Amino acid sequence: MELQLIHFSPIPSYCPPKFTFKKYLQCRRNILNVGIPDNLSENTRKNANPFVTWNNASQSGDAETAVVVEKPPPKPRRFEVFPGHPTPFGATVREGGVNFAVYSSNASSATLCLISLSDLRKKRVTEEIALNPLTNKTGDVWHVFLKGDFEDRVYGYKIDGSFSPEDGFCFDSSKVLIDPYAKAVVSRGEYGALGTDGECWPQMACLVPSSNDEFDWEGDLPLKFRQKDLVIYEIHVRGFTRHESSDSKFPGTYRGVVEKLDHLKKLGINCIELMPCHEFNELEYYSYNSVLGDYKMNFWGYSTINFFSPMARYSFAGIDNYGIGAVNEFKYLVREAHKRGIEVIMDVVFNHTAEGNENGLTLSFRGLENSMFYMLAPKGEYYNYSGCGNTFNCNHPVVRQFIVDCLRYWVTEMHVDGFRFDLASIMTRSSSLWDAVNVYGNAIEGDTVTTGTPLATPPLIDMISNDPLLHGVKLIAEAWDCGGLYQVGNFPHWGFWSEWNGKYRDIVRQFIKGTDGFSGAFAECLCGSPNFYQEGGRKPWNSINFVCAHDGFTLADLVTYNNKHNLANGEDNKDGENHNNSWNCGQEGEFASIYVKKLRRRQMRNFFLCLMVSQGVPMIYMGDEYGHTKGGNNNTYCHDNFINYFRWDKMEEASSDFFRFCSLMVNFRRECESLGLNDFPTAERLQWHGHSPGAPDWSDTSQFVAFTMMDVVKGELYIAFNASHVAVTVALPERPGYRWEPLVDTAKPAPFDFLTDDLPGKQTAITQYAHFLDDNLYPLLSYSSIILSLSPDHS
Repeated sequence: MELQLIHFSPIPSYCPPKFTFKKYLQCRRNILNVGIPDNLSENTRKNANPFVTWNNASQSGDAETAVVVEKPPPKPRRFEVFPGHPTPFGATVREGGVNFAVYSSNASSATLCLISLSDLRKKRVTEEIALNPLTNKTGDVWHVFLKGDFEDRVYGYKIDGSFSPEDGFCFDSSKVLIDPYAKAVVSRGEYGALGTDGECWPQMACLVPSSNDEFDWEGDLPLKFRQKDLVIYEIHVRGFTRHESSDSKFPGTYRGVVEKLDHLKKLGINCIELMPCHEFNELEYYSYNSVLGDYKMNFWGYSTINFFSPMARYSFAGIDNYGIGAVNEFKYLVREAHKRGIEVIMDVVFNHTAEGNENGLTLSFRGLENSMFYMLAPKGEYYNYSGCGNTFNCNHPVVRQFIVDCLRYWVTEMHVDGFRFDLASIMTRSSSLWDAVNVYGNAIEGDTVTTGTPLATPPLIDMISNDPLLHGVKLIAEAWDCGGLYQVGNFPHWGFWSEWNGKYRDIVRQFIKGTDGFSGAFAECLCGSPNFYQEGGRKPWNSINFVCAHDGFTLADLVTYNNKHNLANGEDNKDGENHNNSWNCGQEGEFASIYVKKLRRRQMRNFFLCLMVSQGVPMIYMGDEYGHTKGGNNNTYCHDNFINYFRWDKMEEASSDFFRFCSLMVNFRRECESLGLNDFPTAERLQWHGHSPGAPDWSDTSQFVAFTMMDVVKGELYIAFNASHVAVTVALPERPGYRWEPLVDTAKPAPFDFLTDDLPGKQTAITQYAHFLDDNLYPLLSYSSIILSLSPDHS
């Protein structure tokens, strides 16, 4: 049987033909005979016209009669088919055609499916090319090279083999699978819109690349900022401009973000961390939410379908030009961010996929090689270290190469500057069927390593850390997972990896709200957490400091709610973290007394000031710069609405208040040489103080921390935090010939919370404290923090 094109096969029911060894020997003739039958039937041979069907005489001796049935002529050949090359994986333009290569070691057959957009909507395959294991397979890689017209064609694969989940095999030839190396996924074009049959999961297929797929980078080059100098802003592409108050021409898209980059520039941001932008299905959780009267969505996007493809429905183009529009819009965002001096980091989710557990979908990885891509138990069950149904088998040799290839692509082709790895501790766990000899060459890990065991030197982290193309790329680990592995301060790092410092978040929250016993730990946080990172040879910039992030309370909610309020999620308030280390300042909820509201604003300034004066890399969550509230909901993963949308109208209202304070603090940090040190501060530069100079109080009841810091640019700075409910007057360090001048006081109303040189009334504000400063004293109100600068005493 020859390699052939089979037209118009319905996706759900088609089963690829079974080949015998002898028939495969004929396949080398397929280039000339694609789509043409090799042997005509006996009936056809009797007739010069191949479109006439003959009825033979019956055995009873009836006369032979001919019934003429007009059949449509065979469709002209669209492609020339060649054996192809096993590398690179995916679909690649080369030598006047496209090479297709996909890995599947246990498949019995593989079929390349070419689909028109109209057939894709109808769940039909337009043309199929069955691959010959003799000529179209090298090792465990199936491959084919096609020359022809790919206009109006996307592609996928049908893979056949054993279906025995208990043995780890889930082959199903009725499924059209997405190529893991596809550079764009084509399906629905509009965010939130159901498929043509009202489906949440319509058929998906992959972009066939073209030599015309070009983008003008306009000379763009990596910015290569030193990590110690970064101020990171965690941003959701859709949420940033989807609200009507954004006045965006392209709301909820990559282009919409570009329209608002100048806002980030004004804030002082030089790095954005994009929440997941790999292709995912926002309809994954689609169901009616009776609480809000809308539909639940997978808004955050932590459920990847394809790791090489940008989320198509975050683009204004959608699936126009078969997904190239989305690719180019993502590139446009990166290029324009770089023009403004802003690096781009991607939040990547290599810990699990959207295929779920044994009751989940077969979209790509499961149908290609289930036992390789996922951590499986001996009877085929899925390990669930991700909390999302499955766990990516990261340290399998093929899977880790896949991950490195993916990172390389986003760096070299898409120009991103780094990655934040969601639940990164999963990437340090041993793979299914762990074989130390195969991985390391000898049994250095011993024979007792079981699936999921944390590894001291995980091969994947080793590969990423030492990959020549990834050298200098920012690598940030969320150093925990849902299986209880918590590695903050201990993540395998090779000197390159930074960590989301969850301990910083927890300690700072506890101290600022006035909890006893945290003054010493708070001081460590201010120094870049040397107690976690110094012993391992790392630096302050290995700590990504944050108070709030996408999961958990916003900064405004952190000071407004003692308890989570997640009823809007439709889960009876059972979801989300119960221990938030928050304080509502005396009353629960937004409706509170004037005194409570003022205290909340003061606490927000305290948190932000702390973040900006701490050694390490600060990260701000989108919307915290104006005090965005989610109504006390600390798990807003499912809301495509006002809860998660950046409110530009509210930001404008806050532009003379909290946004001004945040912008001034970020830019003050970036101007100071001492607030982004390359190493941990020593006594030569930093001195600790208490209510009196040089007398810090580290007791369990202490709620006051102060220090002086020598700065090459700003001179000497005095920074103090009073987390007590009682005001205190502190004695300042004596500096003969110099005088301490107030710069920041979070207890003051705006605009006097930050005294800029051009502020009207600045001198009057300073004069109000002259009698204290003349005596080298300063009064701190309860729950307040200050920054003083040293100036020559001209008096």
